[in-house]
Amino acid sequence: MKPIFSTVGIVGAGAMGRGIAQIAVQAGSAVLLFDMQIEATRAAQSAVFSQWDKLCEKGRLDAAQVIAYKSRLLCAGSLTELSGCDLIVEAVVERLDIKASLFAELESLVRPTTVLATNTSSLSVTAIAARLKRPAQFAGFHFFNPVPLMKVVEVIAGLKTSASVCTDLAAYARQMGHTPVQAQDTPGFIVNHAGRGYGTEALRIVSEGVADFATIDRILKDQIGFKLGPFELMDLTALDVSHPVMESVYHQYFEEPRYRPSVITAQRLAGGMLGKKVGEGFYRYEGGVAQISPEPAPPQVDEMPPVWVSPRAARRPELLLLLKSLGAKIESGATPSPLALTLVAPLGFDITTVAVIERLDPARTLGIDMLVDDAASKRRVLATNPATRPDMRRAAHALMARDGKAVSVIRDSGGFVSQRVVATIVNIASDICQQSICSPTDLETAVTLGLGYPMGPLAMGNLYGPTNVLEVLFNMQTVYGDPRYRPSPWLRRRGAIGLSLLHEEE
Repeated sequence: MKPIFSTVGIVGAGAMGRGIAQIAVQAGSAVLLFDMQIEATRAAQSAVFSQWDKLCEKGRLDAAQVIAYKSRLLCAGSLTELSGCDLIVEAVVERLDIKASLFAELESLVRPTTVLATNTSSLSVTAIAARLKRPAQFAGFHFFNPVPLMKVVEVIAGLKTSASVCTDLAAYARQMGHTPVQAQDTPGFIVNHAGRGYGTEALRIVSEGVADFATIDRILKDQIGFKLGPFELMDLTALDVSHPVMESVYHQYFEEPRYRPSVITAQRLAGGMLGKKVGEGFYRYEGGVAQISPEPAPPQVDEMPPVWVSPRAARRPELLLLLKSLGAKIESGATPSPLALTLVAPLGFDITTVAVIERLDPARTLGIDMLVDDAASKRRVLATNPATRPDMRRAAHALMARDGKAVSVIRDSGGFVSQRVVATIVNIASDICQQSICSPTDLETAVTLGLGYPMGPLAMGNLYGPTNVLEVLFNMQTVYGDPRYRPSPWLRRRGAIGLSLLHEEE
């Protein structure tokens, strides 16, 4: 099939530039790769050649394909050599002034029909195009690293971008073997915007002393199914990449509380603790492997107290069946006996508040997270309150670990770890739909392919229940008095009447 763009210029020979060059050649285009440092251009060409050779050795390419590919990836010695290209994609440093100047120069060199595209991850496409005489020919074309493996690309229209340009870029992305998603020109576009909920809320949880980095990572992997915990992910992407994006989205949205960055990452960035690539971040690395202390064994308890479950507990029937399967002696009275371990299962509320409202003895009260179906989870999570007795803490931990399932015990906060993170992810995703930044379908596609989540954020809301997510948000807003937990109108409308979040696209 003939490529949409026969000749493609790539400006910037870093990891992104060489990745885009590789898949452009594989789509059938002739590619001219340019960088201000000619040595970088040659090194990038050599790296791509080496990648094709490896694919050939593995039997994924044949020798004739490799020869053809190599013949179509050339180094350019100047921007002028890109003047005959049908498409030019920029992948240089993330600075508005540099990108704007580059495109102004390119526009003076190329044909009027040439499409100019920026691979920016967080800058305004409209702002970059402000100096151009032909802004209709300019768009965002945002790939993710490593480009050949991350199979999604955001196609972003500036205020003056021609619809046909976006149509052509989307079609070309498909020829490259990628899935295009259409986004409005808003801060963070789709993926970096939707991704604010995961790491940012996890950082807030740490800052409140609820749990440490490893515990939060374990909970979100074992309960929700994330491949990497938020702190493992930030170590992988590195804070010199992820923290500036946090700040950029926050400031571009005029200090919207939902996107507020953390002093934790700011401090670590300043101290050079960037992550895996430097051997130290949220974890210390030896030979590329994170050094994480193993979890302590569950406590041994000689005599288990009886257990009383609050009548207001979320998933109470399931919790009672779980306790029965674990061999607990369950009390059925209207109030707990003086010896009973008391379990509550709130959505969004802290354990202290629940104990006070329900007039329970806080010394014997713990919470259990029942947002996730226990059968679908690899971990149970308990929460103490400041008055919880150590013997009750040990008893609850030992009981919940009787069948060998992992158990984490965290400190009191408004909402459990999974509740807070899931609710924040779903709420931000709902707000993206509220703003019509993209369609719900493109949102789900972008997040699953671009962030590697176990499911899209709207599917996540459906799985755990829109009304449950709303309850977590409303209750957390009550506990914290913080607008960052204000539910999106898009979510309120659907959650309040029980509609699927994917029922309609507005």
